[in-house]
Amino acid sequence: MTKTTSHFTTRCYSCNGLNRVPNTRINEEPQCGKCKSSLLDGYPIEGTEDNFDAILASDVPIIVDFWASWCNPCVGFAPVFSDVAAERSKSARFVKVDADLQQNLAAKYQIRSLPTIMVFKDGKMIDTMNGALPKTAFNQWLTKIIG
Repeated sequence: MTKTTSHFTTRCYSCNGLNRVPNTRINEEPQCGKCKSSLLDGYPIEGTEDNFDAILASDVPIIVDFWASWCNPCVGFAPVFSDVAAERSKSARFVKVDADLQQNLAAKYQIRSLPTIMVFKDGKMIDTMNGALPKTAFNQWLTKIIG
């Protein structure tokens, strides 16, 4: 049976502090309790087994990067993913899932190669891509899928 909670935890990109965000606020603009930075817009969210389902409940498309620290293409793609996350912060949410630390999520979504990028809309996966892309090609792929 899946554990249902009324909140999820996310790490602040600015101060690295952990914040509990009520599920009812996923479509708002919650701020870090410590530094007051925006928690959900402009930077990738750290995806975990505990917060992933709540993040997918968002009204906006969710772009997920399954990655690992030992994966050179993943490390090279990270700045591209972050740049596009900042540029598209009002139209989509970007999530990074460390496949080594979140093995249950990686298994659930059958991650076989890294990086794997998945796009979710209304909680359902609508497209996937394996491998890193340059920024222009990544933006073109996203535009084709979510506009």
